[in-house]
Amino acid sequence: MPKYILLFSLMCSLTASGQVNSPATPPPTLKSILLEQLKTTWNQQDWFVPVMKGLEGLTAKEAMWKPSDSSHSIGQLAYHLLFWNKQELDKFYGRKPAAFDGNNNETFVAFTEASWTGTVQQLDQVMKDWEEAIKQADEAKLQSWYSIIAHISAHNAYHTGQILYIRKLAGNWDSAKGVK
Repeated sequence: MPKYILLFSLMCSLTASGQVNSPATPPPTLKSILLEQLKTTWNQQDWFVPVMKGLEGLTAKEAMWKPSDSSHSIGQLAYHLLFWNKQELDKFYGRKPAAFDGNNNETFVAFTEASWTGTVQQLDQVMKDWEEAIKQADEAKLQSWYSIIAHISAHNAYHTGQILYIRKLAGNWDSAKGVK
């Protein structure tokens, strides 16, 4: 019995010192944290459904449906996300963003049933471009942009929740994809 206690104690101390664990993962960096947030709100399912999974399999007609006249459609929400992600990406690269008069309501209304496929494709591309921008950015750039990038991910997650709620109301969400 004493040798089992000794063995158990040795294993606990080795595990605590990291000598028995799998190879150590590098400590998180600002870049790795921002990339993880971006990916898990864009296309990598983790704790919650990301936007691209939330839009997957939706037809243009389904994207037009609204629960009421005063709410947004999924297509409008997707267009809104496209608008703001592109707007901030252009600023990140020092490009002139699309004209905007400050009326946020206008970032929802440019969506049409005919533009659905293009909206989804463009949103996916803008998010790919954001991922690449973060990967290529140096520490100084990330230090000056970290709050905006983190808010972009939070904004994407917020509207993805709305998208999933609308899909559930419309009866076109498959709960096997992550939200019961």
